[in-house]
Amino acid sequence: MEPNETAPESDKLDRIIEARMKLKRRFEEAMQTTPSMADEKPLGSGPPNRHGMPQVPKSQTVTKKWPVLDLGHHPNIPLDKWQLAIDGEVEHPVRLKWADFLALPQTNDVSDFHCVTTWSKLDIPWVGVRFADLAALVMPKETATHVMCYGFDGYSTNLSLEEALKPDVLLVHTAEGQPLPREHGGPLRMITPQLYAWKGSKWIKRIEFMAGNRLGFWEERGYSNTAYPWRNDRYS
Repeated sequence: MEPNETAPESDKLDRIIEARMKLKRRFEEAMQTTPSMADEKPLGSGPPNRHGMPQVPKSQTVTKKWPVLDLGHHPNIPLDKWQLAIDGEVEHPVRLKWADFLALPQTNDVSDFHCVTTWSKLDIPWVGVRFADLAALVMPKETATHVMCYGFDGYSTNLSLEEALKPDVLLVHTAEGQPLPREHGGPLRMITPQLYAWKGSKWIKRIEFMAGNRLGFWEERGYSNTAYPWRNDRYS
């Protein structure tokens, strides 16, 4: 793990908190004005979620099951071989092993999962690491505006930093009290509760911070670049 792998845990946590607060100040206004938090006419039904949007976005059907959707390949990554690279427009690129990832601050959260194929699974309990804490570890340069996330299956997806840095965006290893199943992206996937779920890479292996935007796998094939569920923003 880089940098400062021998620093005391308390010092590492202090640095992450300080860097996260710096990022929060830099992107807070943009985050607060994103459609999933500030849309005056959101499309959907049901009681408001914690961001004030209707719980179920337009054209979604709630399911208790968790359908499996992917590119048809479920990578099998032994934990002793697993690594996550975080690089690009950052001050301190890192390559984390599994033990390094678990040593980072762990977050418990409950959020909803909205798939572009019109189903939603509500109130999923997750455990993982906030994307914001990973960003704080590497410290994005002032030039960074977007990220591209890559999976071990060859998948890629892009999102803006104001979306990625929201506190409910996690890289999760546990769902519903169990290790994340391989078919759902285990051992680690990203979740984006305020965007359609294709914006969170399964089997994630690399996060590239970018100066500008590029399209990912589905975005190149006609899916929305922004993916806002409460605007029914599925395709470009």
